[in-house]
Amino acid sequence: MQIFKIFHIEAAHRLPNVPEGHKCARLHGHSFKVEIHVGGEPGAETGWIMDYAEIKAAFAPLYEQLDHHYLNEIEGLENPTSERIAQWIFTRLKAELPALERVVVHETCTAGAVCTGPV
Repeated sequence: MQIFKIFHIEAAHRLPNVPEGHKCARLHGHSFKVEIHVGGEPGAETGWIMDYAEIKAAFAPLYEQLDHHYLNEIEGLENPTSERIAQWIFTRLKAELPALERVVVHETCTAGAVCTGPV
């Protein structure tokens, strides 16, 4: 079973490795939606897998690094595609949330990436 918590991040970026003339090479921003999924069995006493507040607390330092920032300036996000952002979050969050199963990053309402483990 999985539970998830959703966060909203406003950030700017540009993709430096796209073909010349590609619109994503220009500086632009997104209202990213990030889903943090953890898995496990609900506790016999609590009835839940984990308190959502624990997910929020674990993600808080990453949220602070990402929200209202220029993603290209963050170490490890020099080419901040949705795939790389999802992987970056997963890699840094897994130690804090061992039950982490997947990170979903929506860069628009219809496009995004899913990371289910370090690549």
